[in-house]
Amino acid sequence: MIDFRGRNPLRAAGYLGTGVLVGVPLLAGLLVLGGVGAALSVVLVGLPLLVLLALSGVPVGALERRRLRLLDPRPVPGPHRTPAEPGLAAWAGLRLTEQATWRELAYAVLLALVLWPLDLLVLTLTLVVPGAMAGAPVQLALSGGDTRLVKLWRIDGYPEAVLCAAAGAVLLLALLWPLVLYAGARAALARLLLAPREAEDGHRLAEVTRSRARLVAAFDAERRRIERDLHDGAQQRLVALTMTLGLARLDAPPALAGRLAAAHEEAGLVLGELRELIHGIHPQVLADYGLADAVADAADRSAVPVEVALDLPRFAESVESAAYFAVREALANAGRHSGATRVRIDGSYDTGGGERGAGAGEGGRLWIEVRDDGRGGADPAAGGGLTGLADRLAVLDGTLGVTSPPGGPTVLRLEIPCPIR
Repeated sequence: MIDFRGRNPLRAAGYLGTGVLVGVPLLAGLLVLGGVGAALSVVLVGLPLLVLLALSGVPVGALERRRLRLLDPRPVPGPHRTPAEPGLAAWAGLRLTEQATWRELAYAVLLALVLWPLDLLVLTLTLVVPGAMAGAPVQLALSGGDTRLVKLWRIDGYPEAVLCAAAGAVLLLALLWPLVLYAGARAALARLLLAPREAEDGHRLAEVTRSRARLVAAFDAERRRIERDLHDGAQQRLVALTMTLGLARLDAPPALAGRLAAAHEEAGLVLGELRELIHGIHPQVLADYGLADAVADAADRSAVPVEVALDLPRFAESVESAAYFAVREALANAGRHSGATRVRIDGSYDTGGGERGAGAGEGGRLWIEVRDDGRGGADPAAGGGLTGLADRLAVLDGTLGVTSPPGGPTVLRLEIPCPIR
C-alpha cells in the first residue's frame, strides 16, 4: 500500500514530472549503449558496453527508490548484497548474479519506453489542457483578438473565453483525484519491482548477523590480547616490584622500614586488584578447562553461596565466553541487588534426542539456569548489563530469559543452539 502523504496533488504531479525528467535521458542512454554495444559485440569490443547496459538499472533503481519518498514516506531499502571483496570486478560480478539487478534493468527499460511517455500524457490531460482552458481570457488578451487553445479550439470573444475558463477550472479540480490515483499506482509498480524480496531480506539479515558475529569475535580476541598483555607485562612487573620492596625492607634502617612496609603492602593490594581485573577480562580457566570449570571458579569467588550442577562438554570459544559472562552477570546481580542468601546454577547440553558424539551437536542446545532466593522484582526491560548480554547471545541465535516476580525467586535462563567442539 502507498501512503499518499495526505493525497497531495502537488506531490503526485512532482513525482510524475520528475519521472519524465528521468525517463527522457534514460531512453537516450539505453539506445546509445544498446546500439553501440550490439554493433561492436561481434568483435568482442562491445561486450563491456553490454555489461554496462545490464548494470544500468542499478543507479536507476537507486534513484527511483529515492523518488518514491515524494509519495510514500516509508524508505525502500536496497535489495543488493555487499560484496565479500573490495573492487569493481567483485561488485560487478555480484550484481550480475542478483535477481534484483535484472528487475531493476527491466524497470529501467519499462520507464524509458512506456512509463515516462504515459506520465507525460497523464500530466498533459490532467494539468496542461485544463490549465490552458482556465487561462483562456489571459491568452485572448495577449493575442489581441483571437487565440487557439492547445492548438485545437479557436476563441475570439471574452464571453466564450470566460466560459472556457470556468469549464477548465472545474475540469482541473475534477481530474486532481485521478491524477493522485495514477501516481499511487505508478509508485506501487515501482515499489513492486525495486523493493527487496523476502529472500533478499533474508540474505541481508544473514549478512547483518554474520557481521555482528565477526564484531563479537573481534571483541573477544581483543579482550584476550589485553588479558595476555596485562598478565605477561604489568602483572610480572608488579610481582618484581613487590619482591624488590620485600627485600629492601630486610636491609632498611628502622626509620625507612615502616614506609617500605606500607609501600610493599600497597603494591600487594594493587597486584591483587590487577589479578581480579585480568580474571574478569577473560579467565584463563575458561580457555584451558571449559565452561563448567570456569563457572565453578566464578561460584567460588561469589559473595553469595552458590551450588553448581553442570554437565557440559566443550563448545566454541564464542559460545563459552557468552555463556560464562551471562552467568557472571547473574551472580553479580544476585550479590549486589537481590539480597539473596543462596544461588543455584544448573545446566546441561541437549542433543535433540541423539546420543552425544560425532555430529550430535548439529541439533544440540546448551542451556544454563541461574536461580537465586532474593527479593525479585528485576526488570530486564530497564536496560543494564542483561540487555547487553541478551544482544550478545542473539548473535549466536541464543536467548536470555529472566523471570523475577516481586518476592522472588529470580531465574535467569540462557539457551544457545550450538555443536560440541
